[in-house]
Amino acid sequence: MTTHVTTSTGISAHKRSNDLSDFESELDMIEKLAVSSIELPTYDMDIVIGGKIRKPQLESLKRACRGRGVRYTVHGPLAINFMDEQFRLQRHFDVLCASLEVAAEVSAINYVMHTGVMRQQQAAGIEAAYQRQREWLAKAGERAKDAGVFLCVETLYPETTLQHTATPQRLASELAAINHSHVWATIDFSHSYIQADYHGARADYVAAIAALAPYAKHLHVHDSFGRQDDIWMYTDGEKLAFGHGDLHLPVGWGDIPWAELMQACTFADGVVFNIELESRYWYAAQETVDAVKVMAETARVVKLMQAAE
Repeated sequence: MTTHVTTSTGISAHKRSNDLSDFESELDMIEKLAVSSIELPTYDMDIVIGGKIRKPQLESLKRACRGRGVRYTVHGPLAINFMDEQFRLQRHFDVLCASLEVAAEVSAINYVMHTGVMRQQQAAGIEAAYQRQREWLAKAGERAKDAGVFLCVETLYPETTLQHTATPQRLASELAAINHSHVWATIDFSHSYIQADYHGARADYVAAIAALAPYAKHLHVHDSFGRQDDIWMYTDGEKLAFGHGDLHLPVGWGDIPWAELMQACTFADGVVFNIELESRYWYAAQETVDAVKVMAETARVVKLMQAAE
């Protein structure tokens, strides 16, 4: 059964002062955009230090978040990587567990982490890395369940020819194999668009996203042209002129086929359309929120049966 009523629209906050003394002002500004949720960039807030929580900094965040009419999602450290070498995986797990505790402290509904990356290598090495990731994501799912947060694994793209990361289709099969009630996907539409370009598979982009969509409780919505960032540029404005890289543009400024995606995809129940807008384009924040709200209202969702509670 599908429905049109269980989506919501949010936007990512930007950290200002390192001590978070002015983060309340950031949230005040965002609330005026009339979003349902705000994504907190805890990966850059000095809250987790050496795998442990620094309580005074966490309290500063909680004070800024308290008493608002929005829900929260959290983006934890980008470097957490369960495809890393075995001897470092406990360190990644410790940082993730502390970050999940932070998410629980602000009553976040979703916690975003990146899918694994590794160096390009022979197939046996790649499959061993996927096996490691499945094992540790299943453990992480139990911690997320205890914290009352959905763990949402985000799509990436290879940044060099020496790097491997999962396609949307492969991430879908990995999540199906893990089959955990609290382990889901974050679809980053621009990341996946760049990856499709990297593999010469632009024609398959919509189908790739559609394959992952039923596993996605979280979306990172921003526009780009899906082009490799493979020419030296002097300024970010030049990257914009060429349309290169992961630009985090307002929706409609790039050429991601949003209408086709909404027609082809059926997302998981309760999916959050979270806008990730580069701060230099914040002058277009309201028009972006308005456009994404329309998109979210037309999206199809379905409850996907996963592992029992």
